[in-house]
Amino acid sequence: MKVTAGSLESSDCFITISKSDTLVIDIESVVFEQFGDDILKVISDTLNSHKITKLHVLCQDKGALDYTVKSRLETAIKRMGENHE
Repeated sequence: MKVTAGSLESSDCFITISKSDTLVIDIESVVFEQFGDDILKVISDTLNSHKITKLHVLCQDKGALDYTVKSRLETAIKRMGENHE
């Protein structure tokens, strides 16, 4: 089951999450060289706040600000429901 949130428009990101036996975070970003570590931290912190340790997250970023990445990920998590592990 894959769940998505967001868009591929400029200044947004498209988050896809799916069940996994481990935690996998893939980031594709137009600003990865400058902000890849920051994007990873936002995703990791958001997952930690939800106590999620097993999930595959794909973030296709088009220059989104931190709060946008977080809100898109939280939306996807809510859409997936309680069955994320």
